[in-house]
Amino acid sequence: MPLISTRGSRMPESPIRKLVPYAESAKEKGVLVYHLNIGQPDIKTPDLVLDQMRQLDRTIIEYSHSAGFASYREGLVQYYKSNNINVGAEEILISTAGSEAILFALLSCMNEGEEIIIPEPFYTNYSGFAEIAGVIVRPITTKIEDGFALPEISAFEEVINRKTKAIMICNPNNPTGCLYSREELESLKKIVLQHNLYLISDEVYREFCYDGKEHFSALNLEGIDQHTILVDSVSKRYSMCGARIGMLISKNKDIMRTALKYAQARLSPPTFGQIAAESALDTPASYFEEVAKEYVKRRDFVINALNKMKGVFCPTPSGAFYTIARLPIDDCDSFCQWLLEEFTYNNATVMLAPASGFYATQGLGKDEVRIAYVLNIDDLGKAMECLERALEEYPGRKDKNEPVGINH
Repeated sequence: MPLISTRGSRMPESPIRKLVPYAESAKEKGVLVYHLNIGQPDIKTPDLVLDQMRQLDRTIIEYSHSAGFASYREGLVQYYKSNNINVGAEEILISTAGSEAILFALLSCMNEGEEIIIPEPFYTNYSGFAEIAGVIVRPITTKIEDGFALPEISAFEEVINRKTKAIMICNPNNPTGCLYSREELESLKKIVLQHNLYLISDEVYREFCYDGKEHFSALNLEGIDQHTILVDSVSKRYSMCGARIGMLISKNKDIMRTALKYAQARLSPPTFGQIAAESALDTPASYFEEVAKEYVKRRDFVINALNKMKGVFCPTPSGAFYTIARLPIDDCDSFCQWLLEEFTYNNATVMLAPASGFYATQGLGKDEVRIAYVLNIDDLGKAMECLERALEEYPGRKDKNEPVGINH
């Protein structure tokens, strides 16, 4: 039998989705599974988008321009302008979700064997895209005790070498929920200029910033226009994950010309998705205000519940709708699988994402999980009850011999 490719063998599994068969098996047994493993919000997609799709009257579902419909890109110019980001339509390429934008960015600015620095834990698919592009990831570890804030410049300097070509960040961050400040981005700017690097900034959670904090885009850093590539998506902004529409944005004309060649090779981004995304541009500000309020309620509820559990530590995130919690467990992969295979409470269980898969450094994150607080408060409450009971019963609990009920 022919062998599969070496590249395919190296392609990492998704820690977010690899446990799906166990969840499906639990459901077949009649167990209710609370999904906190994936960033699929239960927030309703804006009505104007759904109305547009219901009223769609077309006789042909045609290709668009490889860079996306011109009308949509022109509409995005106004969207970004309202967020204090000034770009032209020619500086925007519509992609098949943010995922393709990341891949196009790597393929456009990096050669095989070159290195990209990414603060870890990071969105696990960055590793997959890097593998496809033949790029080597050099992680810089952020710590849960520091709320996963960016490390000092010296930490970046330690791993920069002649093969280093880029730095990639996600702001607000998936999986940590950390919102990087303008000052942190200014420190990255210095490194980028000093070592002539690219800065790839994944900003798909721009609308989700809390506690009065504001998002600062990498495109607003002065003096590095030619170094900066912005990745964006409509998936979480409008609760339109299935539309599969993203954007690659840069003022670097060489990057945009190169990315367009990859875009031409895949012909065009999804037509239906672009129609839905373009209609979403008219979403009123009140929609985002209400969604942000709802996520703050969910965040506060989950963080409070987690930190009341014995042996659990969870910092308060300032953005996105994820958090990473440290649990008193021996192995997060085993724990998350055990939750689905062996544990139930009131005929229910909870599905989490093992945080080990969000680290590139082997051995890190083994006692951490990523939690997506994307369910309503009632379901989050039941999920937290399940998790607390599970931690009491889990055979691999670290402090199994200590009395349960007191959070030190």
